[in-house]
Amino acid sequence: MSTITTLPPLAHLSPESPKIPSTVATPNILPEYFLSSVPKLTYEQAAHLRHFFNLASLLPGEWRHMGTQEPSQEFLDAYRYQLAIMTYAAGAAHYHRLPALRSVFKTLLKMLIDKMLRKEVWGYWYLTSQSGKLVNPSIKELRKPWADPNKKENIMYSGHLLLMVSLYSMLFNDDSYDAPDALVFNWDPIFWGMGPETFKYSRSSLQQAILDEMERENWLGVCCEPNNIFVACNQFPIIAMRYNDIRSGTDVAGGVLERYKSSWEKVGIVADSGLFVDMYLVEQRARISQGHIGFSAWASAFMNSWNTKQVHSVYESQALGFLQRVSPTRVNLNPPPIANAIRSLIASDPNMDPQGSETLAQARAIAAPPKQSRSGYKLPTFGYVIQWVSEVGDKATLDGLLNHADQYMNPQWELGGLFYPRCDTSSDNDGNWTHVDPFTGNAGIGYARLNVPDGQHKMWEKPWTKEELEERPFVDGVVLSEGVDFLRGSWVDETRAMVLTMKTWHETPDEFVLCSICPVIRNLKAGRYAIYVNNEWSEEKVIGKTDDIDIAVDVDGQETDVVILQI
Repeated sequence: MSTITTLPPLAHLSPESPKIPSTVATPNILPEYFLSSVPKLTYEQAAHLRHFFNLASLLPGEWRHMGTQEPSQEFLDAYRYQLAIMTYAAGAAHYHRLPALRSVFKTLLKMLIDKMLRKEVWGYWYLTSQSGKLVNPSIKELRKPWADPNKKENIMYSGHLLLMVSLYSMLFNDDSYDAPDALVFNWDPIFWGMGPETFKYSRSSLQQAILDEMERENWLGVCCEPNNIFVACNQFPIIAMRYNDIRSGTDVAGGVLERYKSSWEKVGIVADSGLFVDMYLVEQRARISQGHIGFSAWASAFMNSWNTKQVHSVYESQALGFLQRVSPTRVNLNPPPIANAIRSLIASDPNMDPQGSETLAQARAIAAPPKQSRSGYKLPTFGYVIQWVSEVGDKATLDGLLNHADQYMNPQWELGGLFYPRCDTSSDNDGNWTHVDPFTGNAGIGYARLNVPDGQHKMWEKPWTKEELEERPFVDGVVLSEGVDFLRGSWVDETRAMVLTMKTWHETPDEFVLCSICPVIRNLKAGRYAIYVNNEWSEEKVIGKTDDIDIAVDVDGQETDVVILQI
């Protein structure tokens, strides 16, 4: 084979360009810029995905690192929230960063959904369904309980489950969750009850149950706990409806949003503080806003999908006082008493610097002791906030929060995965935020690293369609259980090339592991393809219209690049 040391410029390899004639020798070496033009995951981003996989791979009933403050799974760091955010983080990583790696992400999302269906995740609802004084001060007696977690209320489970399976359908062109018995809930206590019960749902019947509840509550949303409609929790099923509309050719989400916005305009979704309302008490017809940033940030991170103008317009005013830049490279999170003291100081004297050390000192001097949540547990505030900041695209603040987490939240690496272990201490003696709940440490920070600016909004605007997924080249036959992390995984239209970058998660010499994998490239157009490993020509294949290309490749702790180039 004759040697050609460089390829034509990338522009000359566009889909409109004529293919290299079969009589022309393929180049031996790819130019360096060929790979550098394709973005690559950082090791930290890949390690968050590895951690999600590690947790999803645990034996049924084992929940290592996921234990919560409240043992009955009723509070905001419960299994369901961790699993949901890991799913959304993986989904965002697939959509925005590694769009060709279909089998990797499809397998991971399926594992997380399977965990979501376990009774440990949803069994709390039998007792919660009875209601209580905390969620409904007017209640005189407990209600008769029911076990079905999707029948009524409980959007804090059903809404997340709907988005998880709808995201799966959208990303992978797979309607398997629309089978009548795709989502099965077995209620079978051993020593009490009147015998086992089984509840079956599909993606569409689950959505219909949620729509019925929205209508019952006059389109303000669905209750999380009895009597409590949280703004944040109702964003997830709305996003799911948008994805399902794309697959079915309907406009359910559009109709829901029209009614939803109209209902909240009458009630008022913005509190006097400028933050979004936390919740609405149905029987009392009362808005509740507790003056902390958590629920507002949680809502904004996903409301930005359809309401990006408002979310962006109020970002700075809502963040005021809560996000404290303490150095050029680090941002601390202030607790609500200090944050609200800063907001009051700035309101009385707009010339004060909200980021100034003197302002912070004054706020600390006048701030009241922090209050616990209504239930007595600490909210996963850092996780909510960092997701919000990642979505609105404030890179400087996001980097500052990540640097803070790496300095004060004890990052841990385990089996190639990165997470931040639980810490119940609110802050150190210098006021640096140290509280880490499992939601934040397992999922929230990872989501923020893997998301992109306006990530949810971009997915809302352009969900993947059946037609494009049926045409787009993708990688099959590889999964995270093989021990390989993927840093690149994209089909590049401009160069007619599939680009993969891989490494094992074992990095130190005493952990050296060689993994042999066989990626299968599907949906390629008929033609001639050159295969390059680490920029060097390896082999050439000619395929027909329905043929695939499979590649055997050995991967170790050093990065291995594979390019399949149509010529």
